[in-house]
Amino acid sequence: MPVPILFMDMRSNRKQNLFDKLGKLYGRTGFGKGLEKDDLVALKLHFGETGNITYIRPQFIRLLVDLVRKDGGKPFLTDANTLYVGSRANAVDHLEAAVKHGFDFAVVNAPLVIADGLKGKDYREIEVNLKHFKTVKIGSAVCDADALLCVTHFKGHEATGFGGALKNIGMGLGSRSGKQMMHSDILPTVDAQKCRGCGHCLEWCPTGAVKLSNVAGDSVVARIDEGECIGCGECTVTCSYGSIAINWKTEPDIIQEKIVEYAWGVLKDKIGKSVFISFVNNVTPDCDCCGWSDSPIVRDIGVLASVDPVALDQACVDLVNAERGLAASRLGAKTDTPDKFRTLYPQIDWSRQLEYGEQIGLGTRDYTLVHIT
Repeated sequence: MPVPILFMDMRSNRKQNLFDKLGKLYGRTGFGKGLEKDDLVALKLHFGETGNITYIRPQFIRLLVDLVRKDGGKPFLTDANTLYVGSRANAVDHLEAAVKHGFDFAVVNAPLVIADGLKGKDYREIEVNLKHFKTVKIGSAVCDADALLCVTHFKGHEATGFGGALKNIGMGLGSRSGKQMMHSDILPTVDAQKCRGCGHCLEWCPTGAVKLSNVAGDSVVARIDEGECIGCGECTVTCSYGSIAINWKTEPDIIQEKIVEYAWGVLKDKIGKSVFISFVNNVTPDCDCCGWSDSPIVRDIGVLASVDPVALDQACVDLVNAERGLAASRLGAKTDTPDKFRTLYPQIDWSRQLEYGEQIGLGTRDYTLVHIT
């Protein structure tokens, strides 16, 4: 049976502005009816990398916060730290970037909580028993929340073709070491020239695979026993000197499947208490993790909502692909392409994340649009 996807376009007038329409959209999801008094509600969003300007406007987030409060919930804004070293790799930098982008308590009326803590070590291992992972590492703040409201800026993505609701919660709420495990299929190695022999990586290795060894002279460096290493990524995200480099080597299908398994871990204990809202506006070719915002590839389409992240992502893709592309965008002369994301990233079959999500029971690709006026 098709899943209803609520849809509002971006038209407004003196009788009804976009905030009025977004309020209607939220109300029709029924999310508030499932909240109990004082439920802690994790409002997952992307605060935007420094230099990026296409993240969702804080004023829209404020409206959703106020509606959750009206329904009896206690909302907080959250995201997990990034794997790469940018402006959001630890909670201090992450919060500073969020406030600079307008996500201040005075604006959004809610506290900001970085889901995986100060350095990305605050996570819970959630059992999933799926193809790639037996357990996944999810930021503890989200695990401890009673409900989840996922707000996504839908756009292209250089690793998965597009970034939608599944990626927002899967990659977005994985801990830093969890992100490393999603991004790479090879084991880490130590650059002896950069290693200081501090031993911090040994403290976080769960299998004892990292050991200190004497090299020429009196210097001591870490080494990794490949026979004992499980590729968990803890040493990579622990090293402060970059001696255990981030590995980005994986296949497009595999990273998509891994992200979906993480999404399953996020939602496992929140069945019936999660909802997803996606803004299909400023549909840029690249992720908001980039320190820039390229021109959108299509016009602003609207906002969609559903309790099914798979159906929601499918609907967002279909709406973008049904549009004529913008000539001034990275699509160039290929404005009439029927698949915008395959045109941008021909090496990536973006449909794999949706197929796999449906396969493991996370949702369905079958939907019907319900227009909210």
